[in-house]
Amino acid sequence: MLQKIKSYIAQKRLLENDNVLITGLSGGADSMALLDIMTLLGYRCIAAHCNFHLRGEESEEDARFVKKWCKESDIEFTTIDFDTRQYAADKKISIEMAARELRYAWFEIVRKQFNADAIAVAHHKDDSVETVLMNLIRGTGISGFSGISPQNGKVIRPMLCVSRVEIENYLVERQIPFRTDSTNLEDIYTRNHIRLNVLPMLQKINPSVNETIFRTAENLAEAEKIYKKAVHADIEVVLKNNRIDIEALKLSASPLSVLFEILSPLGFHPAVIDDVKAGLDASPGKQFFSPTHRLIKDRTCFLIDKIKKTESDDPIYFIDAVSQEISTPVNLAIKLTGVPKLIDKKSRMLYADVAKLQFPLKLRKWQAGDRFIPFGMKGKKKLSDFFTDQKFNLKEKEETWLLLSGEEVVWVVGHRADNRFKITPATERVLQIELKTMK
Repeated sequence: MLQKIKSYIAQKRLLENDNVLITGLSGGADSMALLDIMTLLGYRCIAAHCNFHLRGEESEEDARFVKKWCKESDIEFTTIDFDTRQYAADKKISIEMAARELRYAWFEIVRKQFNADAIAVAHHKDDSVETVLMNLIRGTGISGFSGISPQNGKVIRPMLCVSRVEIENYLVERQIPFRTDSTNLEDIYTRNHIRLNVLPMLQKINPSVNETIFRTAENLAEAEKIYKKAVHADIEVVLKNNRIDIEALKLSASPLSVLFEILSPLGFHPAVIDDVKAGLDASPGKQFFSPTHRLIKDRTCFLIDKIKKTESDDPIYFIDAVSQEISTPVNLAIKLTGVPKLIDKKSRMLYADVAKLQFPLKLRKWQAGDRFIPFGMKGKKKLSDFFTDQKFNLKEKEETWLLLSGEEVVWVVGHRADNRFKITPATERVLQIELKTMK
């Protein structure tokens, strides 16, 4: 098995001969075999143990066991204690996810501390097969059928080429002790249920099902390289500045695949992505949600918007008569001046008669029912109707700020001034504001 793993490391280009490794060590069969094998292959290994304090005294015995083994084997050792349950509660995630986040974050800290080249973890062929089945059950794209990757950044998995049985035989042959996690025998977790119940049933149909699934996953991993190259080429055309061009999307080879690759990393469920695909010709304004993002259907595109924390009331900002510049919530350059000889008619500029203003001016988001008299017109107009005329999408409406004098709109910031505050031949002092950038 030693030569098999050595060849796999070379084939996948996981390591160089003189590399230093942080080796995850739980005390279980897989990690004990990994540590022994990587040491025999000549790598300098620093064993890293996480005590998640999830199994009472059993966790403490694991910690004592690995510490003693490393001391007797003259292997560098480091350990850490985690309050995993509290972390999971604080982050509102599962215990499994909490342990994973804590483990890999700490491994990276240790890697930097020891200036190590990589972090070796003990996933093997059976783990990859179980992952494929888990992803199949939950729903996945092609990458989910590729199993566990041999390398992810600094994390490497040198034992993906060997099975659980091969590892157990190796430990017996080498007379290496190991600890058994009692929770591995409980089928309350999805992975354990697949291992203990689903795979044995499949093996009755095909005794070589593990090897078959593993080989299929490897084939799909190669196919995924071609798939990603094609889809990413389409994404470069379709996605610009968080806007998904609908017509360009329709012309892509597989609109659903393009949507999946764009939206899945943002937390959109596959069923929601199907709804997005079905809504390509839906009316503007329809929204689709993930836990962290929303997708807004506009006339010609989908807008990707990160969901902001809910606030009870939109804030109001004040501008007094001596302000020269503000940067929050928008960047405005402000000055009181005489009537300028030249007027910049761009929408980013406001010129208002100071005598008609009531200071301090207010800056707030627009609200339903807001009205103003657009520059050059006589009658009042609802802001909502103005937005429709200007073809504002939902996101643009939500991000629009108003400058008010008292309760009267002076300027739809960056878009249109109110006619009531315009400069006239009687004007002596002018409030000049330039919108520099929108936040």
